[in-house]
Amino acid sequence: MSQSESERDSESRRKEVFLALVTAQDAEMPVAQSRKEIAQRFGITEAEVVRMEREGLDGNWPPL
Repeated sequence: MSQSESERDSESRRKEVFLALVTAQDAEMPVAQSRKEIAQRFGITEAEVVRMEREGLDGNWPPL
């Protein structure tokens, strides 16, 4: 896999995490709880979720 394909996969995964986070929060799940649950679901740290959340907000990723 080339680096550009790897980067796309990585961005695709970050967007998937962001979508799951926004969906959980739209369902009125508290922010802290949503971050914890999404981190567990995707096998990443809460800090990574927060970073992806910020990237999604800054980039105006869907579903914004």
